[in-house]
Amino acid sequence: MDTEILPVDDSFWDDGALLAACLREPVPRIPPHFGYDALGSQLFEAITELPTYYLTRVERTLLERYAGEIAAALDTPRLAELGSGSGKKTRLLLDACLRLRPTTYLPVDVSREMLEHSAAELTAALPGLVVRGLWGRYEAGLAQLRADGEPVVVAFLGSNVGNTTPAERDALYGEIAAALRPGDGLLVSADLVKPPGELERCYNDPPGHDAFRRFRLNHLSHLNHRFGADFRLERYEPRAHAVGPVVEGHLEVLADHTAALPALGMELDLRRGGSINVGFSAKFEPEGIAAEVGRHGFTPQTEWVDDEHAYGIFLYRLAGAGAGAGQVQ
Repeated sequence: MDTEILPVDDSFWDDGALLAACLREPVPRIPPHFGYDALGSQLFEAITELPTYYLTRVERTLLERYAGEIAAALDTPRLAELGSGSGKKTRLLLDACLRLRPTTYLPVDVSREMLEHSAAELTAALPGLVVRGLWGRYEAGLAQLRADGEPVVVAFLGSNVGNTTPAERDALYGEIAAALRPGDGLLVSADLVKPPGELERCYNDPPGHDAFRRFRLNHLSHLNHRFGADFRLERYEPRAHAVGPVVEGHLEVLADHTAALPALGMELDLRRGGSINVGFSAKFEPEGIAAEVGRHGFTPQTEWVDDEHAYGIFLYRLAGAGAGAGQVQ
């Protein structure tokens, strides 16, 4: 089996300094990667199956329709993916790539269990595919790509680009650009701006389901396990709200209390009506994405957009040899 899981940085789970800094923000925040332990990754897969969660289905439809065109436009034997998860949708693109050229897939994810599972499934389903998993946060995976120095396209699918603040996104685009060579590509999928009501239906559990609730509460369970915290889950009500073009996932505090995190040497004073932020989901206009990546030297090449559901996949090239704006579909 042509698979390898490389632990490029296995210390990220214990990065208490980052967690403490985020918890001290005016609205306490848990960095998103703490939601994706083994259980959290499974719960997110359950979210993608919710009848009201349209993103996964729309992206899959786009890939089913355009995988061949996208694979041809990538024009590289190596595809890296940030936050790869199960790789179910990416399989469509990898299959199309293999039809054109030998392909190596480099998924980057914080869940080693998910990397191992997806690598086994992908290589079984796609003979000839080489999978080299990079276990760690985005930054460590990008550092490995930089060290490799080989042509590559970095994919950021699943609308994961929206799960960042503007400052975090700008820093990440900078790190992606620094990891690539002129002519390398960046493939981004993004959910486009929609009415607040439509977004809130997507990011809250519909009647009879609890995947979002369990996923958001699992952030606290993970901190209890990892940092010896004493969060009591019954003191919180998970809920998502649309604030302009951003959906914010919160754990609303139901009663005044103090949560202790002994491993961090800190306590968190929480008041009824307050909340802990456990995720952002920003929505975009195509011109906004192009402007953000353009600040780091990327130029638009091609795009594939589902007009009905306002969701798109966008390919950019790092300026230099082989780069340049191509015809937009």
